Amino acid sequence: MTEEEAAVAKATVSVIIVEDHEFTRMGLKLGLDQLPGIKVVGEAENGEGGVSKAQQLKPDVVLMDIQLPDIDGIEATKQIRANDANMKVIMLTSHSSDQAIFAALGAGANGYCLKNITAQQLGVVVKMVAEGGAWLDPGIANRVLGAYASGQAQAAPAAKPTARAPKREAGTLSPRETEVLRLVAEGFSNQRIAEKLGLGLETVKTHMRHIMEKLTVSDRTEAAVKAMKQGLV
Repeated sequence: MTEEEAAVAKATVSVIIVEDHEFTRMGLKLGLDQLPGIKVVGEAENGEGGVSKAQQLKPDVVLMDIQLPDIDGIEATKQIRANDANMKVIMLTSHSSDQAIFAALGAGANGYCLKNITAQQLGVVVKMVAEGGAWLDPGIANRVLGAYASGQAQAAPAAKPTARAPKREAGTLSPRETEVLRLVAEGFSNQRIAEKLGLGLETVKTHMRHIMEKLTVSDRTEAAVKAMKQGLV
């Protein structure tokens, strides 16, 4: 492989598609493979196959349907993220119920898209998530924020619930950390946050490390979801 070929390969986002409908899967592959910088490297028609393909091929991004014939996309996402916390998963589904949305986010999904998205838009989302951003369909994002703001979202039970515990357990976030976290929740990558706030990339990474430590989370998506749940952004 030449240096030029190696550079192109490195810049290409590898994707596997987990979708049980053959024609939908074929259409997604065709559409994504026509976009620059994206390459579909594998496909699976069920959840167990998706988990296996993810372990075998180690793609940058997994496109995951929710309704699958064996284990569903939520469980498959949990297993994929448990096997490799750095692997990105985007839910691509026709399901838009609150239950499906919050279950997907709780399972560790880095993005949630509806199937009416265009190929070009999906390509943008895939690249954003691959770079470390998070994405929610705009209509869904408003519902998620609204649900958390009104206290309607059902979070997983806390290990030690305390009736008098302060509502914002992460109140030690600095104003700058809160600003960074708000941009994370809006789907900005570290590079874009640095550009928007006029900071160095390493500074943003340091803020992110402190944010995750203070929120006791392991990745950006979990930080964004927890921040919305606690009303921090």
